[in-house]
Amino acid sequence: MTDIVFNEKGLIPAIVQDVNTGEVLMLGYMNEEAIRLTLSSNEVWFYSRSRQVMWHKGETSGNRLIVSEVWKDCDSDTILVKAKPLGPVCHTGNNTCFFQKLNKKDIEPGLG
Repeated sequence: MTDIVFNEKGLIPAIVQDVNTGEVLMLGYMNEEAIRLTLSSNEVWFYSRSRQVMWHKGETSGNRLIVSEVWKDCDSDTILVKAKPLGPVCHTGNNTCFFQKLNKKDIEPGLG
């Protein structure tokens, strides 16, 4: 993987998008092993930064992500995985991890 640009911790951000709807489902991080496992198994794998272990998405919940396509961006420093979700993707039970709109009051003190 000589042309993939990993950060100083050996990770690259990976955006997961629903292959059918185009909806952005989640963002995770992959190391070289996670990319290899994702490409060879056709299921999404990440590297858990908090637990510092490989993470097979849906391993516990059964809500796996079946890979359709994997792309890299123009700088080779971000991965896009187009996948079919087998159930809710977010640990909260939502279909996507992106269900909370960011507002000015969230970032500016006194605007609540």
